[in-house]
Amino acid sequence: MVEVAFPDPPAPLAPARVTVAVPYEDEHLLVVDKPAGLVVHAGAGREQRTLAAQLLALGAAGGPDPERPGIVHRLDRDTSGLLVVARSHETYELLQRLVRRRALTREYLALVAGKPRSRRGTIDAPVGRDRHDRLRHSLDTDTPRDAVTHFELEELLPRHALLRVRLETGRTHQIRVHLAAIDLPVAGDPTYGVAGDLRLERQFLHAARLAFEHPVTGAAVDVSSPLPPDLAAALERAR
Repeated sequence: MVEVAFPDPPAPLAPARVTVAVPYEDEHLLVVDKPAGLVVHAGAGREQRTLAAQLLALGAAGGPDPERPGIVHRLDRDTSGLLVVARSHETYELLQRLVRRRALTREYLALVAGKPRSRRGTIDAPVGRDRHDRLRHSLDTDTPRDAVTHFELEELLPRHALLRVRLETGRTHQIRVHLAAIDLPVAGDPTYGVAGDLRLERQFLHAARLAFEHPVTGAAVDVSSPLPPDLAAALERAR
């Protein structure tokens, strides 16, 4: 006889108290400013505190997964900054088209260790799950997916450089993997760089700007987010 005990299924996603800033919203979509430490949606470990639960309270909707209401792109838990979210299934589909056409401008500020060899550049290298470490992503992979990252020097510092990075694609850990591959690891990155650099408790990566043509109205939407206090303080230490 074999006995199998199945755990109770997780409770459906429930709205949570809204603590995130909402720098832009209308009846069709909203742009939220996610703090570091907040996961976008629940993973295998079933996080209780998620951005998705707050989005539900903000009226987000759309997409095939009720656990990810209106979410068309994501940020790592310890990456802060801007995300655009749909408030209906129709808007979700239109935003997905923007992403597929690479018409959603996503700009990040990244402080890297070292000095770039040029003021601007493009990294075009497929990224996938690492062959030897399932928790990492890398260029050494059996599951490569096209990945393109553009960068431009914002400020050159004694031992670091502040880069403005623009994503053309959005693979998992793409910016962190690509910059590490050209010997410019993101400061404070515990996975692909040096943890604790500049006394950082997370990677110095902030989604600073989102710009796109509104998929319903056609109006220009351009939202910026300043560096949060922990990253601003690290930047001053780097200077």
